[in-house]
Amino acid sequence: MNQIILWIWFILAAVMFVAEMFTAGFFLFWFGVGALIAGVLTLLGFGPVIQWTSFIVISGGLLAISRRFADKVTKPQPDGIGANRLVGKSGVVLETIDNVKNTGRVRMEHDEWRAESETDETIAEGAQVTIVRVNGTRLIVRTQNKQ
Repeated sequence: MNQIILWIWFILAAVMFVAEMFTAGFFLFWFGVGALIAGVLTLLGFGPVIQWTSFIVISGGLLAISRRFADKVTKPQPDGIGANRLVGKSGVVLETIDNVKNTGRVRMEHDEWRAESETDETIAEGAQVTIVRVNGTRLIVRTQNKQ
C-alpha cells in the first residue's frame, strides 16, 4: 500500500512540475515541491497525516513566501503600456461608429481598430475622435469637440 501512495505522490509532483511549464505565475511548482517532499516522507515510513500535513504546510508556505518576494521585486506596470498607450490620443473614423449596429473602425497611428462611441452617439466617417479607454480589442472614443 505504501508503494502505491509513494507513486501517487511522485506522479502528482511530476504532473505539477510539467503543468507549471504551461501556466503563468509560478504557482503549481510549489505544490509539486510539497508533493515531492510528501513522497519522500512516505518513503521514510511516515503516515498519511504527516504526509498531508507536510504537503499542505510546505506548499502553502512556499507559495506565501514566493508571493511576498515577487511583490517586492516586481514593479507596477507604468501607464501607457500596450494598448493603453493610445488613451488620450487622436484618431480618425474610417467606418461610421454606431453602437446599435455594432459598426465602427478608427485609424490610430498606423493601425485600424474596432471602435465604440463613449456616449452611444453615432460618429460619422472622417470625424476626429479622442480615445477615452481601451476595452479588450475595441477603442472607446468620443468626438474631439466633446469633453
